[in-house]
Amino acid sequence: MIIVDKLLAERAASKNPVRVGMFGAGFMARGIANQIINSVPGMKLVAICNRTVDKARRAYEEAGVGEVMTVSSSRSLEAAIQGGRVAVSDDPDNLCEADGIDCILDVTGAIEYGARVTLRAINHGKHVVSMNAELDGTVGPILKRHADKAGVILTGSDGDQPGVQMNLYRFVRSIGLTPLVCGNIKGLQDPYRTPTTQAAFAAKWGQDPCMVTSFADGTKISFEQAIVANATGMTVAKRGMLGLEFPGHVDDLTTKYDVAELKQLGGVVDYVVGSKPSPGVFVLATHEDSKQKHYLNLYKLGPGPLYSFYTPYHLCHFEVPLSIARAVLAGDAVLQPIAGPKVDVVAVAKTDLAAGALLDGLGGYSTYGTCERYDISHAERLLPMGLAQGCHLKRGVAKDTVLSYADVDLPEGRLIDMLRWEQDSAFSPASCRAEPARANVLERTF
Repeated sequence: MIIVDKLLAERAASKNPVRVGMFGAGFMARGIANQIINSVPGMKLVAICNRTVDKARRAYEEAGVGEVMTVSSSRSLEAAIQGGRVAVSDDPDNLCEADGIDCILDVTGAIEYGARVTLRAINHGKHVVSMNAELDGTVGPILKRHADKAGVILTGSDGDQPGVQMNLYRFVRSIGLTPLVCGNIKGLQDPYRTPTTQAAFAAKWGQDPCMVTSFADGTKISFEQAIVANATGMTVAKRGMLGLEFPGHVDDLTTKYDVAELKQLGGVVDYVVGSKPSPGVFVLATHEDSKQKHYLNLYKLGPGPLYSFYTPYHLCHFEVPLSIARAVLAGDAVLQPIAGPKVDVVAVAKTDLAAGALLDGLGGYSTYGTCERYDISHAERLLPMGLAQGCHLKRGVAKDTVLSYADVDLPEGRLIDMLRWEQDSAFSPASCRAEPARANVLERTF
């Protein structure tokens, strides 16, 4: 971060800002637009794409930008950028294909749409910073492979809990400790919450009820911790994580875990409910050097064997521009898979569901997502939460049943399914059922 502010200052002084195109114009996206436009010298939000163009225009207007072009082609967008103007569009290809954009920012939270714009941007040589943990937790490893092949960076973002955890994880490792728990602090965990129960809260803060529901029912935190696991090589202690209810301070969590088990597992991702400081994140780590343990005790971190490190806040949209600068100016990814998937997010019935039911996906009435080890979810053919929306049930299932591919009919023609099959094929070749014809379609189309 200290390096990034200097690099941005240099770009501002040379009148050569980092040029950003953003997908999405909702609550979080509008905050990011305001932040870049009014608080980040050396960076310019040159275009916003949204399926409703008026919402994209609103994001600029709320940030104080009065003159906004509507463009209908990548060439007209290029002309706007060259002329120093900003633009809005409802066609994703315009932003992905246009020259003059250094980085694409995905703030949609939509899995199929996010997959399409991410892959299109990668294939047109653009870095991508994603706030779409749901997409990352479903097909992040294979998208990372596509990005590597294209010579660009695909990364999660600072500010959201996964990025904050990863920054803390990197810091802890850099001072010589071994992280054994990467944790997220929650105030509420109720898998049966629905858009109806969360409507008042969503209205109070101007947020989408389904997104708020995904926070409350555990789906969002499952995706967040899954992508942290995939970025660190950690796993989960059990399906759904341990999820301790602990009203004390995170420093006192050092006595709540079995260190031998953590070491045997290679570290775990987890969450706690009700702990302080909320809504922060924490890393619990160990040190094998008795001399350094003495110093850690002197510095008030206790006698060990676990030591607590935490960040007491996450400042979502305030920090996202830093992620863009890290990728474009320093070649540094905040958060990305290090190899194949370690942890998956699988779909669980939120209520009794009848045969023929149409699943409504993230933060809805039908299902919630929960973490599972990828090797188990793959071997048991469990349905990824990221693929659940739009599926029809072949048979009735009881509340809290973990759904499998055998339970559903997938919609036809979705890119997200093609990417998932490609990912399973790439990282689990022995037991994969990928379809080569679909992979060929993926190569030809994107």
